[in-house]
Amino acid sequence: MTSSLFRGRPRRAASHISVRVAHAVLGGAAGLVWLVLPGMTINAEDPVPAVRAGEVAQEEDETSTSDLVLPLVAASAAVALAGYAYVRRTRRMRTRTTPGGATVVAAAPFASELDERARALLIEADDSVRTSREELGFAEALSGTAAVAPYAQALLDAESELSSAFRMRQQYDDGVPADQASRRHALAGIVGRCQEVGRRLDAEAAGFDQLRGLERGVGEALEVAETRFRELAGRTGAVEATLAALAKRYAHAATAPLTGDVEQAKDRLVFATSRLNEARQAADSSDSQRAARHLRAAESAITQATVFLDTINHLAQALREAETLVPATLTGAEAEIAGARGRLAEAGGGVGATDGGGGEVEEATGGEGGTGNGTGSSGTPTDRGVSSPGTPPDRSGGSAGTPPARGAVTPAAFGGLPFGQVGGGLVDVTVGELRARIRHADAVLAGVREELIGGPYDPLDALRRMVRATVPVASGRAGVLPVAALLAARASVALADGFVVTHRGAVGSEARTLLAEAERLLSAGPEERAAAGLRARSGGRTPGVGRLTSPERTVTGDRATADTLARHARALAEQDVRVHGNPVAGTARETGVGGAVLGGILLGGAPASFGGPHSRSRRGGPAAK
Repeated sequence: MTSSLFRGRPRRAASHISVRVAHAVLGGAAGLVWLVLPGMTINAEDPVPAVRAGEVAQEEDETSTSDLVLPLVAASAAVALAGYAYVRRTRRMRTRTTPGGATVVAAAPFASELDERARALLIEADDSVRTSREELGFAEALSGTAAVAPYAQALLDAESELSSAFRMRQQYDDGVPADQASRRHALAGIVGRCQEVGRRLDAEAAGFDQLRGLERGVGEALEVAETRFRELAGRTGAVEATLAALAKRYAHAATAPLTGDVEQAKDRLVFATSRLNEARQAADSSDSQRAARHLRAAESAITQATVFLDTINHLAQALREAETLVPATLTGAEAEIAGARGRLAEAGGGVGATDGGGGEVEEATGGEGGTGNGTGSSGTPTDRGVSSPGTPPDRSGGSAGTPPARGAVTPAAFGGLPFGQVGGGLVDVTVGELRARIRHADAVLAGVREELIGGPYDPLDALRRMVRATVPVASGRAGVLPVAALLAARASVALADGFVVTHRGAVGSEARTLLAEAERLLSAGPEERAAAGLRARSGGRTPGVGRLTSPERTVTGDRATADTLARHARALAEQDVRVHGNPVAGTARETGVGGAVLGGILLGGAPASFGGPHSRSRRGGPAAK
């Protein structure tokens, strides 16, 4: 039966039309009355006094004028009333919020606009924090730790707010909260925290400028920058040789993320050379503002060149450590699998003698350091793509070295390790499921053994695959696996962070959010994991018949998930850079400007400085001549 709310609407609409018609009829009738009234009042039988002809003509003119004015006024009033009624009705229809109204879907565009604003502010706040951190380092080198303490505290406060904003964004992307009203509130919270980041840094920008005193003279600050530049120029050749040695020792996949880093470091140094020369010339001519502007651009370029070179050295160290850790990790993983077999036997299951061999082993022999095609001899996808038969699907959507494409994965299910199950993977696991996981882990370990004797391989990737295969069956006890997971995660986070730092002019919010979540998981302490375990147990789920109890969330699982998130963050950041391209190609008047824009060094020609969105480009004016 139709609701009375809907049944009443057509009558109300009809009543509005009737009112407008009545107004028009009434106005027309009034006008007609006023036109007819003079004729009705003339009586031919009444005597007419004799008057002069001029007076009669004058009286007729006055009567005619007065008779026309009143009907016109009445008609105009009627038209005005009808127009007012129509406009009022139209406005009511446009602003109506009851069911069936025209603006029922208005909340969706609003949420979309708020979402876009939250993304933009996350990027803006993250850039402000990174730029402020860079310049703070130069100020501390010249003025000392005590002098920059207030500004370091402001930066810490801003970083805390930004971390909270990224955490809220991660939860929002994971679908928490679920209802639309709460999701809009969450977006509003992200916007508010990002604005607080900017406000905190903007408030300290003037004092920070007073501390540096670049507008009074850049002499000492210029010497610090030139000293760092000379050190970097001397390191470049050695780092380039280190990268060449890594390419010969390890598989191509091990050094692929570093491709082009040395060239980009040189590009930043060329840009820094130009700006340091400009700063020196401006200082000699007593143009302190122009000198400060060029000095800031040079400092940022020097910082980014340092990041490029440090990233190569850090990865070289991580590869050497991983190479020595692979044998011990194999042993530790085998011990965890043996423990899982024991729990399986206690639960009434068992693993046959052939569980770790046959075709399962063949599937795991392909890898980034092995065949390189991700398949075994039979062409079956390896453990790093599609899982072996009976194995839980790898929801990361790709190999350990190839994160899934944008939009294909929700961060709550990376690497087959949902955040709610991270670290143990034995949440209400059936005996058959555990048996399949043990078989899969055996196949992965066999594949790593094949790589160790097959030539150059990627030791970090080997650690990563062993950890990911063992975590779903591990008991969570301490051992070598947490160390292996930490080493792989730190390397992935460092690579992703270095890429974002040096390409932040093009990297979007999604990559930054995943990187922030990876950093959070990497630094998560036992208190946070214990709280997560309490939340997981608060559901009151009881394992059914043939199921195993859930272990606690473990540090190994957190680190494995952080590793996957960081690799996915870098993949998205690289995609953002490819889409962004080089907007200043062919238009820049000097070498290195394209890289400076891509790295966020220049903001519309002005160098980025310590501060928030309202002050970080305060050294305005084109920095390029």
